[in-house]
Amino acid sequence: MAVKILSVDDEMDLELLLTQYFRRKIRKGEYEFFFAHNGIEALKLLLEQPDIDIILSDINMPEMDGLTLLTKVNELRNPALKCIMVSAYGDMGNIRTAMNNGAFDFATKPIDLDDLSVTIEKAIEQISFVKKSQQEHSQLEMIKTDLAVAAEIQQAILPKSMPQFDNEVAFDLAQMMHPAKDIGGDFYDFFKIDDDRMGVVIADVSGKGIPAAIFMAVSRTMIHISGFQRLLTASECISASNKMLCKESVDNMFVTVFYAIYNTKTGEVNYCNAGHNPPYVLRKDGHLERLPNSTSTMMGVFDFMGFEDNYFKLDEGDMLVMYTDGVDEACNRQDEEFTDERLEAALAECKGATCQEAIDTVLGKVKEFVGDAAQSDDITMLALKRLS
Repeated sequence: MAVKILSVDDEMDLELLLTQYFRRKIRKGEYEFFFAHNGIEALKLLLEQPDIDIILSDINMPEMDGLTLLTKVNELRNPALKCIMVSAYGDMGNIRTAMNNGAFDFATKPIDLDDLSVTIEKAIEQISFVKKSQQEHSQLEMIKTDLAVAAEIQQAILPKSMPQFDNEVAFDLAQMMHPAKDIGGDFYDFFKIDDDRMGVVIADVSGKGIPAAIFMAVSRTMIHISGFQRLLTASECISASNKMLCKESVDNMFVTVFYAIYNTKTGEVNYCNAGHNPPYVLRKDGHLERLPNSTSTMMGVFDFMGFEDNYFKLDEGDMLVMYTDGVDEACNRQDEEFTDERLEAALAECKGATCQEAIDTVLGKVKEFVGDAAQSDDITMLALKRLS
């Protein structure tokens, strides 16, 4: 597009001089000139042509001089609009004032058009740089807005209220997720399978940001769909989900998953751990048990991999505490990790606590340990307690 130049001068012959000297660039569509004879006319033209790039303004003019015009232009706060001031060589005081007030450069009369051409080219380089920076800033703002919307969507797809059962069952449930960035790859889920059973999931997708968030949404959906098939065990649900996920996986992405089917009547738990951190069971008497390490691989790697079923029972007052590695691997400024030992010490303080109290206790200990160090990974926890 043509560079738009506004010449402001009360000398009428300057218009002819400029159009003659720059005729080739005008013909090629590189430059487009506009002309005004004082500051007031210039301001009117700026309103009509807000995309003018360069103002070539005389200082001494009737009605509104160049210094006043420069002040008005500064009020527009357009860093891509450059002003080149023109005055007699002996008027260096006003030229100095103009430069101090933000003029890009100056030229002296009689105008050396070759020198002016070089000055205009320098201004164009600066304008191009500013416009590119503005464009990049706008793109960043759009990305920031998109990330904010994506974060809202991600939070919206996560369950907020406990599943409702017709029979009289009593359990407590609490959850939290703190992404390291605007959006994260961790997720949790819980849903009613039938009148007696509930599915509970916590997972951690490899990577961060938008790709992880998309993969997270796909993984959650597949597990959710498989989980509603009442005849499937936990391992069969993960196996079915894995086969579907492997078809969608790109860039070697994977997800670690702990999926449990909780019987609300008996307290029995059938679970499958696909490469995830082993959860803890906090017994009513305060005894802390860590479930065995996973012997199955992550989801999304190989569609032919098998997964194992495991079982345990929650008695009245027992709590199952699930988490992602953002908890035990949280680092302080000395690059020290929170570790399983500190997590276990925090959970040991949670005897008799509600699920929310237990999560708050652990999260408080993590924050105290990390201090002002930046969060390096998503932190997610999910706790389930049998009340009766």
